[in-house]
Amino acid sequence: MVDERTARELRGLARVLVRSGYADHAAITAALTEAVAEDAPDMDAAALVPLLIGEAVMDVAEDANGWPEVTDPERLEAVLAELEALGVVVVRYTADHHDARQVLEAATEPQGLVFFTDTDVWHAVDFGMLELKVWHPDTANVAPGEPLLEDVLALLNERNLPATFDEGRIEVTLDWQRRVVL
Repeated sequence: MVDERTARELRGLARVLVRSGYADHAAITAALTEAVAEDAPDMDAAALVPLLIGEAVMDVAEDANGWPEVTDPERLEAVLAELEALGVVVVRYTADHHDARQVLEAATEPQGLVFFTDTDVWHAVDFGMLELKVWHPDTANVAPGEPLLEDVLALLNERNLPATFDEGRIEVTLDWQRRVVL
């Protein structure tokens, strides 16, 4: 048997993994299996994990019935695609800045880098704010007044995604309503 707190935490993890819309079924299963083994070792992960995923998928599908035709993550994706067309490297849902840096360094003539991590998305799922990191091609952070930062902020705001630069990152206010297919 698992205590109420652990059960709530496992459901919460399943929720953010599924609602992120980036993790596939195998990745979600692996992360939840690891969490069950660590936090509820007496539970049968093979039986519990599909239940956690199923519940999270049903919840997001039910919520999606009330979402607008075009969601904030869809508008965000349009901004990211526009940045990519301008030569900016975009890394979505990465494990950390090291992975993003590797993608930037492998790019040919990048105009900069915009990235966000898996935990940034999980925060957006729960709190309605996504942190975007913006770097120059040499991996230096952008600073206020620089064209790359101003361009990213302008595109976000044009797409109705309120964004401000704070402490080295862009904070984008959005409802994380990403359509999920598992």
